[in-house]
Amino acid sequence: MMEKAAFYAFLKAIPKAEIHLHIEAVISKASIKKLSRKKNGAELTDAELEDLFSYADLNGFIAAFLKVQDMFSEVADLDLVFADLQQYITDNGISYAEVFFAPSAFIKKGFAYGDIMQNFSKNIARIKAETGVDVKVLVDVSRTFGLENAEKNLDMLLAHRIPAVIGIGLGGAESKGPCKDFGPVFERARANGLKTVAHAGEDVDAWSIWDAIDVLHAARIGHGITAIQDETLMERLKNERIPLEVAPTSNVFTKKYVPSFEQHPIRAFFDKGLLVTVNTDDPLFFKVSLLDEYWNLHSKLHFTEYEIKQLVLNSFAATFLSDSEKNAWAEKVEASWK
Repeated sequence: MMEKAAFYAFLKAIPKAEIHLHIEAVISKASIKKLSRKKNGAELTDAELEDLFSYADLNGFIAAFLKVQDMFSEVADLDLVFADLQQYITDNGISYAEVFFAPSAFIKKGFAYGDIMQNFSKNIARIKAETGVDVKVLVDVSRTFGLENAEKNLDMLLAHRIPAVIGIGLGGAESKGPCKDFGPVFERARANGLKTVAHAGEDVDAWSIWDAIDVLHAARIGHGITAIQDETLMERLKNERIPLEVAPTSNVFTKKYVPSFEQHPIRAFFDKGLLVTVNTDDPLFFKVSLLDEYWNLHSKLHFTEYEIKQLVLNSFAATFLSDSEKNAWAEKVEASWK
């Protein structure tokens, strides 16, 4: 096994993509303190921050996520998120990212969706100019607030469409909003040329993944860890090359199906030939970086250096880039690995 410091230094220099990353959750604690001072006239104390990031399950995490979203006072506050995203990208050697953004809580606060998209366009262009990294966005239509809200989110996306927004995703409380409820939203999104993905099999048994595939026709599955319960499902995921956006530390943290990192099904998925990718989900909330996730796979689940390279290649293969762009990145990975 490679020594830890050498592993981090080596892998940071390798081109990588991350495709399951919630942009609000890349924010730093320093930025949260700034938001709190601006909104409430006082920074959160370290004890209050510790309490904010203490939760025992997925629903507790979602509640904390919504509390962070509620700290934003105006659209311009999103500049802090993008500054932290740029730092995260740089620190982890990420070359391309497809990130989730959940607008529902911001719209309920009175933010104008069009203004939010103007902010996104400005900041994404700046990141590209300063780092060379392309950031694309998947708007979370959100199962948490129901079908009508999801339809409104899609309406706003289509009315204020920007090139950086390439599709929609279904996130939120999986147990409260089954995939089958959102079929019409996904069908209309695809009819308008948008990509579609869905969180499934994170907090609910394997039937949720079946619905994501057969009802939503999702091109990728976020998490998908309960596929391990169903051999037929795993065969289908393998044969149809439907990518899994796996976030190991997140799955351990929420404690629903994965009691420890060493028992995470990503090892079994990889060995069976599924198209698995490595992601962080919510770096601040789960106290993890992309480099950390790869190191944990190497040190705890015994992924060899060759297998780590395959996971990196998978990260580009599972993106919504064109085939020529995917091939170009694969060549860059192979060249840099040598």
